[in-house]
Amino acid sequence: MPFAHIIGATFCYAPILSRNRRRFGLMASAAVDHAKHGFSRPEMYKESLAGTVDAYERHLFLCYKSHHAWPPRVEASDADPLPKRFAGVWKARKNDVAVKTKITVCEAREEAGFSDGDVLIFPDMIKYRGLEESTVEGFFDDVIVSGKEWSGGEQGLLRGSHIFVCAHGSRDVRCGVCGPVLMEKLNEEIQLRGLKDEISVVACSHVGGHKYAGNVIIFCPGPDGKIIGQWYGYVTPDDVPALLDRQIAKGEVIQKLWRGQMGQPVAEIKGVDDYKLANGDDNSKANPSNNENVAGCCQGVNGISCCRSEGIDKTAEAYKKQGSNTSWYWPILQKRDILTAGGILGALAAVAVAYRVYKRSG
Repeated sequence: MPFAHIIGATFCYAPILSRNRRRFGLMASAAVDHAKHGFSRPEMYKESLAGTVDAYERHLFLCYKSHHAWPPRVEASDADPLPKRFAGVWKARKNDVAVKTKITVCEAREEAGFSDGDVLIFPDMIKYRGLEESTVEGFFDDVIVSGKEWSGGEQGLLRGSHIFVCAHGSRDVRCGVCGPVLMEKLNEEIQLRGLKDEISVVACSHVGGHKYAGNVIIFCPGPDGKIIGQWYGYVTPDDVPALLDRQIAKGEVIQKLWRGQMGQPVAEIKGVDDYKLANGDDNSKANPSNNENVAGCCQGVNGISCCRSEGIDKTAEAYKKQGSNTSWYWPILQKRDILTAGGILGALAAVAVAYRVYKRSG
């Protein structure tokens, strides 16, 4: 090949080589970021998680834009007047609020039915639409301070379960790396289970403890049917099936990832000593008679037994009220049937023994 052609070919392929270098460079950078900030970072599982959530009784989420657009402190950004106003009024009225409350910004995700200015309130399962900068103070006066319905906006009810994943990458790169991956895996598993209409997954801003990324908050009914906010840390994509099949479907806490919950502080929860096991330890060694988590089906969240028919009936009733047609509690119902059958067999055995004693005495 003539030298001129070789030179021409070199210049022709130079942009392609340059693009490939950039692509490989980005791939290498992503690999480094994942090792340093992702699910394989050295700090994972080095710290006990239970008790890393302060006690609180109510959680407000302000829906606002995409997590990609949030600055490091979205609540203090002049370019984002709505969350700034929301946080400012909350700070000013905090001492007037009787219920200990957390406020967090979440993504205005249309697929989940959330738009800019929507406010989600847990555990009340209420959504208010149309909050604007000029109406924030009236909202706080009516709803948060006085406990009344907001006269300035449209009220609706939330249903199903809601998962919030910290993906606030501009605040901390660990949540920026882990959060989107977890959201993708959650949505994938939810789709596989046919639960897209029952469970929403939304990105949220800083919730405290970026070193515990992936950070996940799940609002779902407990064994007694009441909505509870469960906080999890060090969550990886491999943990997603357990969160769906155990925490949401059965009300079982995933112990090694559990940070705490909305409501009672950790010290007041029955079985707290079991929660303090080191992360990753085999729980069956500490409790060989029961391989379930301490807040699993046998005891239930908040010490309420979901093996009692009363708790099951309440749970089923609560789900009917929410309009769920999904049979998530079938393992619990099977246990109830087994217990009922056992009781009948026991009664028959007692009758048989009494009859034999009667015949002998005759």
